[in-house]
Amino acid sequence: MSLLTELKETLEPLGIPFETGVFSDEAPARYIVVVPLSDTFDLHADNAPGVDVQEARLSLYSQGNYIAAKNAVVRSLLAADFTITARQYIGFETETGYGIARQLTAEGVLSPGGKEKWNAGAVRSILTNEKYKGDALLQKSYTVDFLTKKKKVNEGEIPQYYVEGNHEAIIQPEVFEMVQRELEQRQQRRGRHSGVHLFSGRIKCGVCGGWYGSKTWHSTDKYRRIIWQCNHKFEGDEKCSSPHFYEEEIEQLFVAAVNKLISQKDAIIGQFDLALRTAFDTTALEAERDGLQNEILETSDLMQNSIYENAHVALDQSEYQKRYDALTARFDKAKARLEMVEAAIKDKQSRQATIEAYLETLKAQDTLVERFEPSLWCALLDFVTVYSKEDVRFTFKDGTEIRA
Repeated sequence: MSLLTELKETLEPLGIPFETGVFSDEAPARYIVVVPLSDTFDLHADNAPGVDVQEARLSLYSQGNYIAAKNAVVRSLLAADFTITARQYIGFETETGYGIARQLTAEGVLSPGGKEKWNAGAVRSILTNEKYKGDALLQKSYTVDFLTKKKKVNEGEIPQYYVEGNHEAIIQPEVFEMVQRELEQRQQRRGRHSGVHLFSGRIKCGVCGGWYGSKTWHSTDKYRRIIWQCNHKFEGDEKCSSPHFYEEEIEQLFVAAVNKLISQKDAIIGQFDLALRTAFDTTALEAERDGLQNEILETSDLMQNSIYENAHVALDQSEYQKRYDALTARFDKAKARLEMVEAAIKDKQSRQATIEAYLETLKAQDTLVERFEPSLWCALLDFVTVYSKEDVRFTFKDGTEIRA
């Protein structure tokens, strides 16, 4: 039986229209499109085909809330023993670890520990695990007592070794570094980020410097409306004078700003094509990193030799301690500088990846935007600054500021 036939039979009970390639008829409010990707045979040493591997991409389209339908699709696929190799949800970029854990639990996906319920810690552990980009950090923990097998997290008691390209990566290193940069930025924002809504932590008050949050007007009657206003609007003696906005107003302003950005895209792309490699070049930093690594290895050997000599030869302990302290200071200085250089390399690489992803999204936008698209909000926008009802400025990820 072919993969497409199995998929159709598996998902048919859900009652969601199913098409291959493109939806030929007038698209309903909710439907699934499947696109075949590959069909391969793994060959063994005798050239006999082993396992037949078939792959396809499923896209669920929905005009309303897609979460319940998406959960049902995932549960059906897993129950039928399909292997899901990748999942992408529009707007998922804004989620928190707790939100992702809630989604995976709802879908029935087991955690790495085989548990039905996920938690934010498990999600963060996956997002920060260097093994997914093909690297390995050796000796994260060590055995304290070989008799009891008790282990302890390595906090510097013994050396750690970082091996790049240790195995095949399943996540592009650039994408991994973008995630690390996003996690660091969220940590620095001190509560600015929220996965509750696309607009959370993205709208800045230009009057007092605070951030906008959502409020509900007339929550119990038919006039119920969601508005966004400065969180400091009614705090303290001096009330913030910045205006409030309905969600639809923010969406309309974003569409206007994006269309202005698209009209300038050729100039923006041309500017970055010339400057991208120069601005994010890490050649000098990588050369310094290699030199520092050699310095650390050399100093470590000198320290070990000094300890060995002191244990086997009668030395003046005052002179020995002075020499050892000098080597320790040399080692610590090189190590501290190495950490700074490696952080600078990662920062440049992740910022370059962010800009490249931004430019790819901009290049793909051939026409003006007619309605608000959450995917563009996530991919292009850094933040919005509100100075007044007539002065709302959108700052995009390349630093471009556009007044809507």
